[in-house]
Amino acid sequence: MEAILIDEATNELYFTEVADPVPKENELVVRIKSTALNRADILQRYGQYPLPPGANPIPGLEMSGIVESVGSNVKDFKEGDRVFSLLSGGGYAEKVAIPSDLAIRIPPYFSFEQAAAIPEAYLTAYLNLFLLGNVQPTDHVLIHAGASGVGLAATQIVNAVGATAIVTASSEKKLNVCSRNGANFTINYKKEDFAEKVLEVTNGTGVQLILDFVGAPYWEKNIKSLSNDGILILIGLLGGTVVNKIDLSEILFRRLQIKATTLRSRTNEEKIFLTKQFAKFALPKFENRLLVPVIDSVYDWKDVRDAHERMETNKNIGKIILNIT
Repeated sequence: MEAILIDEATNELYFTEVADPVPKENELVVRIKSTALNRADILQRYGQYPLPPGANPIPGLEMSGIVESVGSNVKDFKEGDRVFSLLSGGGYAEKVAIPSDLAIRIPPYFSFEQAAAIPEAYLTAYLNLFLLGNVQPTDHVLIHAGASGVGLAATQIVNAVGATAIVTASSEKKLNVCSRNGANFTINYKKEDFAEKVLEVTNGTGVQLILDFVGAPYWEKNIKSLSNDGILILIGLLGGTVVNKIDLSEILFRRLQIKATTLRSRTNEEKIFLTKQFAKFALPKFENRLLVPVIDSVYDWKDVRDAHERMETNKNIGKIILNIT
């Protein structure tokens, strides 16, 4: 089959032939129709994202497609079924093998492009909001990078459970999209101090939960934005990793919780549990359009370099899709 790999010497993507995957007894081999870009793909290109042990070195953390073959122990799927799934790698290829318990059937009302826009963004949002953040309908949630795939998914989910979403982004265009996807309050972080705005919106109380992709530059304002017993969840470190000064007393006396999370490095057992919990929660909401995957653009996978450039220059609002042809 054809696949895209990374030239470690030049950080360039290139097409090559690799062996077709063969399903183990509990696996499916899926012919990929669509995949989607993630920041991890960019970091992997530049050698800044070490692969977890056993991860597929082919980029691509999610896909949708058609089951081509099934392992001997697989009972719930058959050849020809339309499925989508989270991946540890392998999305930039014509085929991929996955544990059958990670596969979710594509609802009849979704295209392959829409289905490919779901796994990484919505499973990341669900993991952090519910399993780590214990979000409640009475909560205020601060969501940074609100126009990203995860940011928009999180905003939709917060809105769907009746909590209040406060979202940051870098332009009015992006903030308008956030508002259309359920943001109750929006903050242009280039023009406003988001911590001051959060305290204004919450009448000085602060938010119960923060989802942060930026890291070090936001540390002080994030702490200021939290309520007592609030939770800060670090999902990414796009802005930097080192905080020069931390006042631990602020964390102690206000009983703050700092959590960090990645999805790719979790075990298959953890991902399967998450996938099943997510599907039970989300599929009815997708059908009722309380949750709607947001697609920024669709590229033929031969134009993968152009797609990467769009993400690297922060032009996308929502998910960038690659169609595998």
